[in-house]
Amino acid sequence: MPPQPNMQQLMKQAQKMQEQLMAAQAELSAREIEGSAGGGLVKVVMTGGGELMSVTIDPKAVDPDDVETLQDLVVAAVRDASRTISELTQQTMGPLTGGLNIPGL
Repeated sequence: MPPQPNMQQLMKQAQKMQEQLMAAQAELSAREIEGSAGGGLVKVVMTGGGELMSVTIDPKAVDPDDVETLQDLVVAAVRDASRTISELTQQTMGPLTGGLNIPGL
């Protein structure tokens, strides 16, 4: 029969892991990530938590006869920033969660 794990030691390890996860989440949320589209004609800044902070549109991207293209560029820039956030989250949280995909992290 294998020895029983020390429950107090396991609880300390779990608490330490939780503290590391919370610190990593706070660090990610505080970061500002830029996304862009159209060769930089449209830029957005989002927090690591996914909050949209700003949108910058180069005047060259504004064509009153082609609003749809500008709309597409804004969506593409937001997606670019979101993809970067996802990658950073995976890089930061992956080692702490052992590769588990935990919703909300």
